[in-house]
Amino acid sequence: MIRLSGRLVCMTEEERAAVLAHRTAHIAATRAEAGCLFFIIDDTEDPMVFDVVEGFHDRAAFDAHQARTRDSVWFAATKGILRDFRVENLRD
Repeated sequence: MIRLSGRLVCMTEEERAAVLAHRTAHIAATRAEAGCLFFIIDDTEDPMVFDVVEGFHDRAAFDAHQARTRDSVWFAATKGILRDFRVENLRD
């Protein structure tokens, strides 16, 4: 399993608004992908920071997600937002 965890850190209200405007559709599209085990973008106590946790069955599913995301409305709207992510390859 591949797990990504970390956070999106918005520096402006415009960045925060972009996350809020596109989060629901991005979550739905990702959860529908083959190999997606879970995908969460949650609010935190800081309204400018969002926790991100995602899991994919294997590296191929994770890589396919990354490729799809790069061509998405989500990526276009949020590409400038700081991403502090860690990717782990977890064995069964």
